Amino acid sequence: MRVAMIGTGYVGLVSGACFSDFGHTVICVDKDESKIDRLQKGEIPIYEPGLEKLVADNVAAERLSFTTDLGAAVPGADAVFIAVGTPSRRGDGFADLSYVHAAAEEIATLLQGYTVVITKSTVPVGTGAEVEDIITLERKDLKAGIDFSVASNPEFLREGAAIEDFKRPDRVVCGVEDDHAAAVMRELYRPLFINETPMVITNRVTSELIKYAANAFLATKITFINEMADLCEKVGANVQEVAKGIGLDGRIGGKFLHAGPGYGGSCFPKDTLALVRTAQQFEAPTKIVEAVVEINDRRKKAMAERIKTAAGGDLKGKTIAVLGLTFKPNTDDMRDSPSLDIIPALIEAGAEIRAHDPAGMEEARKHFGDTIMYCDGPYHALEGADLATIITEWDAYRALDMARLKSLLSSPILVDLRNVYKPDYMAENGFDYHSIGRPSVAVEG
Repeated sequence: MRVAMIGTGYVGLVSGACFSDFGHTVICVDKDESKIDRLQKGEIPIYEPGLEKLVADNVAAERLSFTTDLGAAVPGADAVFIAVGTPSRRGDGFADLSYVHAAAEEIATLLQGYTVVITKSTVPVGTGAEVEDIITLERKDLKAGIDFSVASNPEFLREGAAIEDFKRPDRVVCGVEDDHAAAVMRELYRPLFINETPMVITNRVTSELIKYAANAFLATKITFINEMADLCEKVGANVQEVAKGIGLDGRIGGKFLHAGPGYGGSCFPKDTLALVRTAQQFEAPTKIVEAVVEINDRRKKAMAERIKTAAGGDLKGKTIAVLGLTFKPNTDDMRDSPSLDIIPALIEAGAEIRAHDPAGMEEARKHFGDTIMYCDGPYHALEGADLATIITEWDAYRALDMARLKSLLSSPILVDLRNVYKPDYMAENGFDYHSIGRPSVAVEG
């Protein structure tokens, strides 16, 4: 099939590359000339394991190409995906659909032959109907369901594992209003049938809500275990064992039960807030999700106090080694990362920051500028620091040389916000060790 992918951000680029690997002919379109120029040169503008090779292989096979010209991609396409950004709108938290609406207007003028226009971006309930109305208004010669259809196909890609998630998904969700659109969606994803991937065919509004509901539920699980971690610290319990004990219950499951500094990234913060606003708009408030949003925001801000406490209550003149800046490992994404709340609070308290991240340094500079020192590796960051903290659980930090770590720090203090190490192990190596939802250990003397 011929596919046009509008937008070469995280979702659009990964989806376009994977569809081309399925055998479809895909043209990815973006107005950002510099981004398209880089992609045409084989440079990948985001960090995602395996994506560079996937793109190169399919470009070489002439199944994948990039352009700034929408007119070269849309006419004659069987499916046109809208995969543009939907950031939170300033002031009210609603999803900003201006890019989606603009894309729909431009697509409408170029449609030739029956085409399914598919929202891949995360969009609120009712957006598919809005896109259909825009196309109908722009092209009065076209009839919805006959000359074109609008469908919803939300993505469920984890950054750092996006290619695997696309090719071996738990499910594919498609929201359609007619059988013709359903047939096109099944053909697009036909290569997944060999894996017996469940395909949920529903109407558009249900599909749109599935995406928000899924992310809100996962964000709720994270927030729940974080609150249990706080309780564990008060009563002397171990949150990892609590998580294991409840996660083995098949009704609950162990995924997303890892206590930490709070969720971040491009999806959970934005989507939970958008769901709250949508629910309020339709007078069906989601009190649980509202609490999740509030608790998570508060939690990220509170992490700096934990570090301050570990340092003896005063950070003035002290140097802190920060390991990990991105919101999760295996991505360069800094959006809503806990580090964006933690580091400014530490600086405001008088600390100097020496930081390292395996992939996020360039993105971090856009947020922190020259307020922190960017280091070449974890041990460089540790040199002369008064204490260290792990904010992101990159593999590079999971097996640090403890003797070297201790020799580089002026005080053997580690604040582990991701529970990478075991308290007993750290005590044996002579560290004052502080983690999340587990007893702290201190070395006397």
